[in-house]
Amino acid sequence: GKMRQNNIRILEGDRVKDVTAALDILPASRYPLPAYDLMIANLPAVRTEVEKLAKNAKTLALADCALLSPAANPGKIVAAPVNYKKHLEEAQTDPELHHQNKIAEIQRVGLFLKATSSLIGASQDIVIRHPDRRTDHEIELVVAIGKGGSNISAGDALSHVWGYAVGLDMTRRDLQGEAKKQGRPWDTGKGFDCSAPIAPIYPVAQATRVSPDAAIRLSVNGEKRQQGVIGDMIWNVAETIEHLSKYFTLQPGDLIFTGTPAGVGAVQPGDTLEGGIDGLGELRIRIA
Repeated sequence: GKMRQNNIRILEGDRVKDVTAALDILPASRYPLPAYDLMIANLPAVRTEVEKLAKNAKTLALADCALLSPAANPGKIVAAPVNYKKHLEEAQTDPELHHQNKIAEIQRVGLFLKATSSLIGASQDIVIRHPDRRTDHEIELVVAIGKGGSNISAGDALSHVWGYAVGLDMTRRDLQGEAKKQGRPWDTGKGFDCSAPIAPIYPVAQATRVSPDAAIRLSVNGEKRQQGVIGDMIWNVAETIEHLSKYFTLQPGDLIFTGTPAGVGAVQPGDTLEGGIDGLGELRIRIA
C-alpha cells in the first residue's frame, strides 16, 4: 500500500510494535519550523513514552511494514569522500573513478553535502533517472547525531552520536567528474533524488563505537563488490565529527556518511544491492 510517513515502530525480533502515539508529546510547532529533526531533539522524552506504550501496543509482522528513513527531517547530510585507505589507492589508479584528477586523502579534499531530499528508506527503490549514465554504489557507515554542537573535540565526539546505520552514497560519476574538472561542488553528482538510502538506525549508549574490526560489505545481485573493515577509515568517526564541526554546527538528526571502502562500481536498473556492517544489520534495496 501507500507508504505513510507518520508511524513510529519499535522492533522486537521479526515483530514490530506501533508506538506512533509517542509523537504526541513533541512540542507543537508553527512556521518557521525548526531546522532540525524534532523527534531526535526530544528523543529521551519520546523514548520514555515509547516504553509506556509498548506494553499494550498493537503488534505487526516486520515483513508487512515498509521501512522509511528513520530520521525523517535531518537538517543536513554531510559526507566524507575518500576516507578508506584502499579506496584511496583504487581511486588513484582508476581514471574512470575520479577522471584523472589528482585524488587527495580526505584531509585535503574536505567534506561535501547531500541534499536532504536525497534520503530514502530501505523499502524504497533507488530510482535512476538517467540510466544511460554511470551511477555507482558506495556502501557507508552512517552516523546519526543526537546532541548538537560546534567545534566538538574528538574526545567528546561520540557523546554527540545517537546511533549508527548502514547507508549508500549513490554517485553519478559523469556529473562528479565534470564538477571536479571545473572546480565546482559535487552536489548534482552526489545529492540527486534517492542517492542516500539508509537502513534502520541502531541506537548506541554514549561513548560506544562500532568496533574497528567490524566488516563493511556490499554485493550486487549476489556478487561481492565491496569489502573492508571500519578500522580502515583514514578519519575515524570521532575525528570526522571533530573536523566537520569546525565548519558546520551539528544539530539533532543530522546524518554523516563516513566514506566507502574499495570496490565501488556501476549499477543498472533491475539490480539488487545488499550491504551490511557487522552489528548494524543489512540494507537490501533495488535499483529501479
